[in-house]
Amino acid sequence: MTGLKLGLDKDTGELPGLIAKKLGAPPENIVDWQIVRRSVDARKKDQVHFVYSVDVALRRGEEKLLARHRNNPEIMQARGEEAEPDFAPAGKLGFRPVVVGAGPAGIFAALTLAWHGYRPLVLEQGQDVTTRAQDVQHFWSTGELDPLSNVQFGEGGAGAFSDGKLTTRISDRRINKVLRAMVEAGAPEEILYLQKPHVGTDRLKTVVANLRKMLIAAGGEVRFGAQVTQVLLEKGRVTGVEVTGRTGVDFTNRTGDTGSGIEVTGRAEGDSNRLEVTVVEIPTQAVILALGHSSRETYRMLDEKGVAME
Repeated sequence: MTGLKLGLDKDTGELPGLIAKKLGAPPENIVDWQIVRRSVDARKKDQVHFVYSVDVALRRGEEKLLARHRNNPEIMQARGEEAEPDFAPAGKLGFRPVVVGAGPAGIFAALTLAWHGYRPLVLEQGQDVTTRAQDVQHFWSTGELDPLSNVQFGEGGAGAFSDGKLTTRISDRRINKVLRAMVEAGAPEEILYLQKPHVGTDRLKTVVANLRKMLIAAGGEVRFGAQVTQVLLEKGRVTGVEVTGRTGVDFTNRTGDTGSGIEVTGRAEGDSNRLEVTVVEIPTQAVILALGHSSRETYRMLDEKGVAME
């Protein structure tokens, strides 16, 4: 049900009465109701008000009531959750799937895989959100930039320092699952129904860290300071990724408890000192590239390999 109007000074406790009136049903027939959207109508400056959409459960007579309101576009059968795509059995992969990037796309791709029994390995060239916040503050204070841990790169993605605005231009019902996971991780419950929700930068850092904990609890792993420099292909199929990271980072990727990547240790020159790094080839049969919009080197590498991009 949509189009329920409440003044800015009114309490949501008045919604059941509005629901009953709009439906033409006795209040006692309403078993439950839940806000699914709230927006602000400010077209008339002297009549600014909230507009609510709600899901309503009735005790009885739902089909008859829907038939009576069949020509009313504001009253309709609630849609169920979108079905999730089919997943092949996790045991069919000899190596864990690799997710490149720990922004919102990467972390939720990894969570989805973990929820379906896979043990994804997330590789992020930047740092965890707490270290990253310190690196960003250092840059703002001194102008000294860490090219791999800054406002663009690191856990949480480029949006982690944008006040946590949650914006999408799609209407897929599976968005609700994403929002519920964020609430479970510490976001305010109102993001489930506000038209233009935002979490807030300070709170978002906690949410991002908690999403990582949820992923690890579900069987996933995250490696920071792990920059994917090559996607390895053989006869048009992915066979692995090449990763450059600080020496000592664990890049194990067997589905079991043993095995590791092929390590080639070398030295790379930093801005002011020499940093020992390890180049590792991690075998995998599936790679999700959740790169964001600023990973130009990776896009150039993919283009040089003839990978189709659109």
